[in-house]
Amino acid sequence: MSPLMTLTIVAFLLLADLNNAERVLGAYVFQRHGDRTAKAWPPTKLTGLRYSQEYMTGTFFHDRYISANSSYQIDGISTDIVNLAQVTASAPQDNVIDNSGEGFLQGLYPPIGSISMETLRNGSIIEVPLNGYQLIPLSDVQSGSGSEDNTWLQSTSSCSKAQVSSSDYSNSKSYESLLLTTRGLYQSLEPLVNETFSPSELSYKNAYTIWDLLHVALIHNSTANFPSSTILTDSVMQELLVLANQHEFNLAYNTSDPIRAIAGMTLAGEVLTALNETITSGGKSKLNIQFGAYASFLSYFGLAELSNVNVNFTGIPDYASSMAWELVTDDEGTEIPATSDIRVRFVFHNGTGIEGSTQLQAYALFGQSTVELPWAQFVDGTKKIAIQSQEEWCKACGNSTGICASSSGAGDISPSNSSAGCPSGGGMSLGVAGVIGALVALGVLVGLLILSMMVFGLRFGPKSALAGIHRGSDVSTASVMKTTVV
Repeated sequence: MSPLMTLTIVAFLLLADLNNAERVLGAYVFQRHGDRTAKAWPPTKLTGLRYSQEYMTGTFFHDRYISANSSYQIDGISTDIVNLAQVTASAPQDNVIDNSGEGFLQGLYPPIGSISMETLRNGSIIEVPLNGYQLIPLSDVQSGSGSEDNTWLQSTSSCSKAQVSSSDYSNSKSYESLLLTTRGLYQSLEPLVNETFSPSELSYKNAYTIWDLLHVALIHNSTANFPSSTILTDSVMQELLVLANQHEFNLAYNTSDPIRAIAGMTLAGEVLTALNETITSGGKSKLNIQFGAYASFLSYFGLAELSNVNVNFTGIPDYASSMAWELVTDDEGTEIPATSDIRVRFVFHNGTGIEGSTQLQAYALFGQSTVELPWAQFVDGTKKIAIQSQEEWCKACGNSTGICASSSGAGDISPSNSSAGCPSGGGMSLGVAGVIGALVALGVLVGLLILSMMVFGLRFGPKSALAGIHRGSDVSTASVMKTTVV
């Protein structure tokens, strides 16, 4: 064997060893829901195709992160039976998104068959239903509830400034130009959509909703119940998609007005918090999965400068699209290494049909030249775009009511940037005045009640009844504002 060939083989083996040395310490996955009915006809419903899409994607991530045979297996994760201390999943209270999550999780940790059998003390053997079906709880994301029944991208964000910012797009020159130049195109669709849209609604203003209706119809409707289908050629459908992409991306992100991307800001904060927890917990928390919709994808793409890398990042991700942030290291130990030895890799796949790890493509974040960022660099880049607390969210959004009532003060948000309930000058805010007024009224009511009891001997039910009400009246605190999904 020649010396040159020997050196080549040695170099190849060293490269293989280096690749095998990589350990995946943890990951955060953000997953779009699967196929659904059209938004123009709420309430939206899931389809059988949706289940297949999400189950397939969940199976892919099982093969990537859970399977013992994967070179991307998360270090120390339970392979057969889910360890709920290692895996966290969340979704908004939305029929489409929440149930899509359940389909995904069935693929992530499939039924375990006879492993699930239990023997009781009396010798009885109990077999878990559905061949050992594994239950992974989905925690609630407070924002985004019912989002798939809303056509307005910011419909569930609750962020005042983000809603105003997105609305400003309709006043831009580019919007007005497209509204005018595309009118003929949208009016030509009238025979196809006249049962859903009036002639006045057929315009660029409803670019996404119109495209979505036709997109769903092309998937599920037969030619027999799709009248005038010859109008909708491939080129027309492609043009409608391009317009819908442009419309929604401009609602989700704007370079000069970042608050428009509130969905991506909160997602970035959650990703950073979760990955940091993996490190600080010594790897006890390993895999976080959040289910949502396209607004979070688009706004994060803009914030992370991915839209500058590839124009495809300005388009609406397909059903069941996935993006993930992976914590990796070349450290050969078994513990979480020093942060100086940890890197973050961002990966994305558009839609279903994931077959093999090569289909999950890595991309560079924040305009960097490498797809793997040192942990410290990832933290610095993410902190510039992330919102990590309720107080930060309230200040950024200019909200002072609801969940922000306890976070706002006279010095927190300036009057010019505040929403209803904020101070309007040098005096007391409406929110504070309302609270004081309510307390005064309550005091008067309690005083009258005590007086009545003393004078008339009134009694309002037995002690046991009152005690029962008290015991059952605990109120859980809602979680802080999380990723906005639409």
